[in-house]
Amino acid sequence: MTQKKRILLIEDEEDIAALIKLQAEITGYKLHVEVDGINGFKAVERERPDLVLLDIMLPGQNGFDVCRKIKNHPDLKSIPVIILTAKSEELDVILGLELGADDYIPKPFSPKVLFSKVKAILRRSKDDDSSEDSQSILSFGEFTLETERYLLRKADKIITITLSEFGILKRLLSNRGKVLTRNQLLDDIHNDDAFIVDRNIDVHIASLRKKLGPNFDWIETVRGIGYRFKDEPAAPQKK
Repeated sequence: MTQKKRILLIEDEEDIAALIKLQAEITGYKLHVEVDGINGFKAVERERPDLVLLDIMLPGQNGFDVCRKIKNHPDLKSIPVIILTAKSEELDVILGLELGADDYIPKPFSPKVLFSKVKAILRRSKDDDSSEDSQSILSFGEFTLETERYLLRKADKIITITLSEFGILKRLLSNRGKVLTRNQLLDDIHNDDAFIVDRNIDVHIASLRKKLGPNFDWIETVRGIGYRFKDEPAAPQKK
C-alpha cells in the first residue's frame, strides 16, 4: 500500500485550516496543522513533511521568516513550500518566491485548486529526484536546449538566441512549472551582450517568444510577478 504524502499546514485561521484539512482527507493526504511560526518551523524539523503550506501572517514568527529558515537549512531546503497570501499582497508573493517558496495561492481560494497545485508540485519534486541535477539537454515539445553547447534547436534547425535569452530560457526550463520573479531570472545571467535590469526581462521574453514561433505558448506571464514555464502547453484552439 502506498504511504500517504505528509503535508504540514502552518495557518492560524481555524476556518481556513478546517477547510484545508477536510480537502486533504478527501484527496488522500495526511495533514498536520500548526498555528504559529515558531512551532511551525519546529514541526518542519521534526516531521520532515513532503510539502509545507505556509501562511504569511502568523503569530510568533511570520511566514517569510519560516520560509527563509526552511530554505536556508541544508536538510530542509528541498521540501516544497506553497505560500498562502491575501490576494492584494503582490509584493508579499514576490518576496515569498524570492525566499525560495515553490508557488503561491491567493486568499480566498478553492481547496480543490490548492490541492491541484499540491499534486503538481509533489509530482514535479518526484521527477526532479529521479533525474540528474544538471542536464546537458533540456527538451520541450519540438525544441531542445543544449546547455553545454549553448544551442537551441527545433528539430534539426538551430535557432539563434542571445546569451541573455539563453540564460533566461535555461532558468525557466530548469524550474519548469514554478513561478520565477524577474529578479530571480536575473540571478544566473552573466553575459556581455546586454545590461539587464528588472523590466528589461520582459523585452528578452518577448524576443524569445518571437524566435520560438507564433504558436509557442510554454512561457506563461504571471501578472505583476514574473514568468513560469508550463508543465504542458495550452492545447491549440480548434478553428
